[in-house]
This record gives sequence, structure tokens and C-alpha cells, in this order.
Amino acid sequence: MYYLGVDLGGTHIACGVVDAQGSILAQAETPTRAERPYQEVIYDMGQCALAAIQKANVKQEEVLSIGIGIPGLANNDNGYVIFCTNLGWTDVPLRDELQKVINRPVYIDNDATVAGFAESIAGVSKGLSSSVFLTLGTGVGGAIIIDGKPWTGAHGVASEIGHLTLVVDGVPCTCGKSGCVERYCSATALIRMARETAQQNPDWLVLKRLGDDPGRITAKVVIDAAREGDGLALDVFNRFVKHLALTCNIVVSFLDPEMIVLGGGVSHAGDFLLEAVRRELPNYLMYKTLPYADIELAQLGNSAGIIGAAMVGKIYIEGA
Repeated sequence: MYYLGVDLGGTHIACGVVDAQGSILAQAETPTRAERPYQEVIYDMGQCALAAIQKANVKQEEVLSIGIGIPGLANNDNGYVIFCTNLGWTDVPLRDELQKVINRPVYIDNDATVAGFAESIAGVSKGLSSSVFLTLGTGVGGAIIIDGKPWTGAHGVASEIGHLTLVVDGVPCTCGKSGCVERYCSATALIRMARETAQQNPDWLVLKRLGDDPGRITAKVVIDAAREGDGLALDVFNRFVKHLALTCNIVVSFLDPEMIVLGGGVSHAGDFLLEAVRRELPNYLMYKTLPYADIELAQLGNSAGIIGAAMVGKIYIEGA
């Protein structure tokens, strides 16, 4: 039997048929075009799912469930998306609309949660009982895996690690609070700090390379310059790493998982980021002589959304 995973993003929808071991058999993609009414987006999602099933050469009835990863929160009791800011959705009946196109059981979870779950099924944290996944992108998402299953808490918000307060009265966050983790540990944070540095140092070589246009600064530009030994870029990068290590310490102190997995766009910095965090984290640990979580990079890349969503559907079906 098979499971279908859907990675619903602001720009594109990816669907894949996945086997019980977490391997993708076939997949299909379509543009989200999120400016349209949600009914049209979900109809296209259904058609994309059908295309993936056809490519996999399996029958619809062999697909036991459809799991969907969304950049927001959902209620699996009624199949509604509670809110999804990237799509402008609030209280959208995703399950009911999708089942008009493909009538299979539908389950929905947060995209970071399903990506972290995928890593525990088929990626770097495979086989571990406990792990925490941090996706370092435009914001910071999180996933908590306990006893091999996602843990989202009593009210569905346990993995919102990006909105833990890291700095009291810190940088205002899009969530309405200030000082959140994602204001200091995201690609957006790197860019903000680098642009502040550029403003204070108009002769900065990195800025000169970009035609004196701070708007062209990206996270990759900062990391590449830091890797090359640029002093100001290293200063920005090191501040970023300190905040990320502090966040990892919070996770270690509160949950003590076997592994913390770093994913998302910033993680493409690879060993340069990984080794820096590994060096910094011990400075903040309370129990310095005891073992603590391994810090590793995610392995599955863009496949994680499909695999994790499909496996979330599998969990719900097996628990039904």
C-alpha cells in the first residue's frame, strides 16, 4: 500500500506517492498561484495528486491517505486550515475541497513538522527515538520528534521554536512579539545584520562588490564572504551562530533530544555552519561533562516535505 504526500508552498505545490519505508515512487508539481480563490488552488492540488498517482502506476484505492504539509496551522478534527499567512488562508476547508477531486482520507500538518518527521524516517535522524528539527529559512520553523512521532503539544503549537523569545525587548517579529528566535537565526536575520553593518561601514568590500547596493545582500553573500575571511562578514556570521547555539542550548536543556537537525536555506552553508555551531554550543551548556544532542545537517532537501507529509498521513491511518 502507498501514501501520498503534498508539499504546499507559496509558489508551488509538489505531490508524491510514497511507500511505507518513506521512498518516493513518483511525483508531480504545479504552480500554486496563491492569489486565486482557495477552491482553485485546492482543485489544482488534487489534479497534481492524481498526476503523481498516475506516474507511479498505482490505483487510487491503493493510496491509503493523503498528508499535506502547510506553512501554517490546521485542525485535523475537521480538516480546516486555521491560518496560512503565505497563502492568505483563514478557516479554509482543505479536506472537504480536496476530497471533491480525490476521495481519500486527508490529514494536514505544519511544513516544518513534516520535514523534521521525514528526516527521522528516511534522513539524518533515521532510527532515533527523539530529535528536533530547525529549518533556517526566511523564518525559523521547528519539529519535535518523540518516540518516533511528531509532537505538537496539547494545542498544536509546541514546535513553534522560531517564536520562542530569545532576546527580551529585541527586534520586532512578524508574529507581533519582539525578540523571537527567527529574528536572530534566519536568513532574514543574517541579511538584516549585514545591511546594518553596511550602513555603518560604507567602504565595506562586500558592499562594493554589490555596487554599493545593500538591497543586493543575501544570506549566501554574507556566508560566502565570511568563509573567505572577510572580517565584517565574519562578525555578522559569528553573531548569528551565537544566537543559533543559544537556541540549540534551550532545546538541549528543555528536551534533551538525541539529535538537533539543521535544515532550510541557511543550512546549505554546510560544514562551515555546522562546525561553527558545534564549537559554540558547549559555551552555553549547563551540564558540560554529560553527553548532549548531536548537531547535524538535514539530508533530504526538497524531498522532505513530500516524504514527511505522506508519513504523517500514515500515522493517522494506523492510529485510526
